[in-house]
Amino acid sequence: MASGLSPEFRVFPDTDALSRALAEHLAAQIAARAAGGANFALVLSGGNTPSTLYRCLAEDYRDRIPWALVNIFWSDERYVPHDDPHSNYRMARETLLDHVPVPGANVHPMPTHFADPEDAARAYEDELRQHVGLPVPRFDVILLGMGADGHTASLFPGSAALEERERWVVASRSPVAPYVRLTLTFPVLDHAAEVCFLVAGGDKAEALRRVITQDAGADAPPAARVRPAQGRLIWWMDRAAASRLDVAPGIKLL
Repeated sequence: MASGLSPEFRVFPDTDALSRALAEHLAAQIAARAAGGANFALVLSGGNTPSTLYRCLAEDYRDRIPWALVNIFWSDERYVPHDDPHSNYRMARETLLDHVPVPGANVHPMPTHFADPEDAARAYEDELRQHVGLPVPRFDVILLGMGADGHTASLFPGSAALEERERWVVASRSPVAPYVRLTLTFPVLDHAAEVCFLVAGGDKAEALRRVITQDAGADAPPAARVRPAQGRLIWWMDRAAASRLDVAPGIKLL
């Protein structure tokens, strides 16, 4: 795996410990930006793993984070209404956003009301231009997950979205329902100041081993191809997910 800086690996006993540590890490990052009077651009991940993190932020950091300075975006979305049980936005709203004083104007969900998902992708790209900057958005932290097939965001093995180098947001297709998705592309992921992968569960262990030990070539799992050019890449894992990693320098067991 290649990136601008050497990846960091942090392994924790379980998802709760992982989530507490990552919540503290995010709070420190936001506080450092706020001390300089700057807003913080945070990209949320969907799926099941980050829900524990979001609850931790809502319960333990509600009054410790300057939420008025946090702008929230999404790495990907299932193309369903925002009140659908499969919606990444709904999960984040129910576990985090409804419980912290983040202004509504600071929350930027991916739109899913367009008849054509490609129109929705272009609309979200326009929103990123307005709020995050040019020539490529520079997010402070992007949270990402990883599937057992090595996919991340909604960048799936074999997807045409893997080869996108110009657009920031595209429609993609999942091998499982809901099939239509929106996703950020590698040009955006690789321009982040920091990318944090959250990986938990023994069903991810083999994919995680391949992702961490494989070079980021065209045949690599999508998660292995995330390589911030001038940013930090941190893998936050529980012991079950890390169970197939060989003991090696740089893998820190906490």
